[in-house]
Amino acid sequence: MTTLAQSQNWLDTSLYPFQHNYLSLEAGTMHYVDEGQGPVILFVHGTPTWSFLYRDFIKELSKNHRCIAVDHIGFGLSDKPQSFAGTPQLHAKNLSEFINKMNLKDITLVVHDFGGPIGLAAGIENHQRIKRIVLFNTWLWATKDDKGAQKIDRILHSWLGNFLYLNTNFSPNVLLKMAFHDKRKLSKTIHHQYKKPFPNKKSRFGLLNIGKALIGSSDWYEEQWNQLDKLRDKQWLILWGTEDTFISMEYLAQWKQRLPNAKVLQLHCGHFVQEEETERAIDEIAAFMEK
Repeated sequence: MTTLAQSQNWLDTSLYPFQHNYLSLEAGTMHYVDEGQGPVILFVHGTPTWSFLYRDFIKELSKNHRCIAVDHIGFGLSDKPQSFAGTPQLHAKNLSEFINKMNLKDITLVVHDFGGPIGLAAGIENHQRIKRIVLFNTWLWATKDDKGAQKIDRILHSWLGNFLYLNTNFSPNVLLKMAFHDKRKLSKTIHHQYKKPFPNKKSRFGLLNIGKALIGSSDWYEEQWNQLDKLRDKQWLILWGTEDTFISMEYLAQWKQRLPNAKVLQLHCGHFVQEEETERAIDEIAAFMEK
């Protein structure tokens, strides 16, 4: 099997110096990183990112922990079958299958963006395997009444939205950059690594499909929210970018109300805390693991 990592020369191995691992799932072949030994930390990305988002976390935390970071089907170096519907609930099913095939236990689950609903749903299904949860900017409740989400949904279901996503690689080209508060933290070199996993129209359906699920999967998000008590007694750490224009402080207020015992750290940055406040976030997770 010729993998995307082998067939493309865009991958910067100085930034992402990890061995490539692949696991065959019902939906396709999933690429993942598995570095270090010790307690398991499972990193779950959203859109339009991939495991590259957690590269510096893996480099540092793998000194004392087993760091596993997946690429969802349709993202990163995983398969990109056009036949895969790419909803968050199907991604959660894939992640649950991954957790069980890898027989992961006592997991510290790290989630962000769409990786929140995906990772938390898999965590709820496998709650006996979860020990701790680290939450970056994300959500887990109905979105259908959210006016901002409604606006995005209308665009993505329009001819223009489909054209932009599939023909111009709009999500990693434009939206990712917009989500940074400090644009200087997204160098051309780093941005390149987020754009190149989606080189052509047929590779971008995963981006479009998950975007359409922002409201399309609203009822499913609410179902997971109603089951969150299965994870309520776990240890929670929330690392929140306060300048996120997509997933705002109103979202954080929901989490704080639902998880009053969680440790919360607010950081002056945008949506991608992992890129803008890298060292601080790594230090907080390391301390959280030692607690």
